[in-house]
Amino acid sequence: MRVIFMGTPDFSVPVLEALVAAGHEVAAVYCQPPRPAGRGKKDRPSPVQARAEALGLPVHHPVSLKEATAQAEFAALKADVAVVVAYGLILPQAVLDAPTRGCLNIHASLLPRWRGAAPIHRAIMAGDTETGVCIMQMEAGLDTGPVLLREAVAIGPQETTGELHDRLSALGARLIVAALERLDALTPEPQPEAGVTYAAKIDKSEARVDWTRPATEVDRLIRGLSPFPGAWCEVGGERIKLLCSAMAEAHGAPGVVLADGLTVACGTGSVRLLRLQRAGRAAQDADEFLRGMPLPRGTQLG
Repeated sequence: MRVIFMGTPDFSVPVLEALVAAGHEVAAVYCQPPRPAGRGKKDRPSPVQARAEALGLPVHHPVSLKEATAQAEFAALKADVAVVVAYGLILPQAVLDAPTRGCLNIHASLLPRWRGAAPIHRAIMAGDTETGVCIMQMEAGLDTGPVLLREAVAIGPQETTGELHDRLSALGARLIVAALERLDALTPEPQPEAGVTYAAKIDKSEARVDWTRPATEVDRLIRGLSPFPGAWCEVGGERIKLLCSAMAEAHGAPGVVLADGLTVACGTGSVRLLRLQRAGRAAQDADEFLRGMPLPRGTQLG
């Protein structure tokens, strides 16, 4: 099948690789333009662009698809289908209509729950016990199209967004290959009107830990924002990222370290901090972190 691939971040790369491995003709790869990154702020290509170029695939990175010239260039590729996964641009109707079989989106949730930009983060932050991937026919609305395939997975009790991200990326790659193989036999199922929730983009203002909240909420926040943007607290004026945690049984004043192994009291209950990161340094497991920055019992975290 002649495919246009549209994606930008790491999440999208296994999908592109799976399409190539399955023998589909990738006519073009669309991704976001290179962005300034690193200390030198030099333009850096997206993960998808880097992988596509390594595979010898033609890459397009328009700033917008609203212009007639960009839409004509897209239509001229004469694709059977476009596969879209975390691309980052809104697709105008002319683009949605251009491929013969339309545009298929890989979405990392069990729609209609968690439509929008951050479904993996929001699922963990909300305490969901399962999520999954949907292959959806795209239409003008935000993640509103009918679903061709879906598969659910359990969310582990200590799973982080980073870990779940990798699992769902691999699942999406497998499902899109299956969907393209069976496209004529699949029946699109309209999404139910009940159960719609929206996964708003993560704002960095959400990342500071409020130790007066229940331990269940603090644990979900830490795991849901790991590795990016990273939940954080302050110790002696220094910002510390908290990257992995687990529930604990101890009780005390909110934000106070209750044991040498970094158990910290919350509004109700406590959490055990398992992985942390100081500014400008690599992430460390709790034992290694404490050797460089002791936080004895009674230390107040802000």
